[in-house]
Amino acid sequence: MKYHFKEIIQTILSFNGLNIGKATNKEFVESLIQKLHPFLTDKELIRFGAKGDGGYLIPNDLEGIKTCFSPGVGEFSSFEEDCVKHGMEVFLADKSVEAPAIKNEHFHFIKKFIGSITNDDFITMSDWIHSSIEDNDSDLLLQMDIEGHEYLSIINTPDSILKRFRILVIEFHYLEKLWNKEFFNLASDSFNKILLNHTCIHIHPNNLCGISKIRGVEIPKAAEFTFIRNDRFKNMGTQNDFPNPLDYDNISTNASILPKNWYND
Repeated sequence: MKYHFKEIIQTILSFNGLNIGKATNKEFVESLIQKLHPFLTDKELIRFGAKGDGGYLIPNDLEGIKTCFSPGVGEFSSFEEDCVKHGMEVFLADKSVEAPAIKNEHFHFIKKFIGSITNDDFITMSDWIHSSIEDNDSDLLLQMDIEGHEYLSIINTPDSILKRFRILVIEFHYLEKLWNKEFFNLASDSFNKILLNHTCIHIHPNNLCGISKIRGVEIPKAAEFTFIRNDRFKNMGTQNDFPNPLDYDNISTNASILPKNWYND
């Protein structure tokens, strides 16, 4: 039995939990990916954290950063430990755990999720920062892994707060759902808000989640993005070194490499 093209697309999208009537235009998805192509800069990339899950690549531009905010507390705190080694106080938040995996006098933990409201269970980025530090001017570092809450949290964070982060390291989840119009609008608003003042300089797929391929477009289901504020670098062209020699898989099986459509023009 022959399927019409539309029926084939419907089958693929339905398998991924999407409805063809609410599917995102392919050009919109490809345009967003194009905006996120990483740039090569004059800042060397270094690795903070373990050689595996919990480690991330960041630009070697840390002088003057005294504070790291790290929402989402996992089994390891190697990234946060490296921040402390570089003279930072580290603020952590997660409702799902009682405390970070390790004790450190420079760790400051609150038992709340980061989200778009402040209540008994959640706190906004803005409220968290204002309640944690007194100064309103210093540059900050953000490392965020909050299992899908990142989108609304970023959208809800004032530009004045986001601009304080010289470096942003954020794991974005459910990226395969960019084919859903509602999710695409949420995700694109979040990414576009970051891109007002920051530029993507590295992407590392989380190989635990794998790669989705729909309508010829490959999308990591979850990926770690590194951004640097626009006033902190010189543009040296596009970044084509993937995987970076300092990249390590999150788990030892099912290796995932960043698809070429995420960095090749």
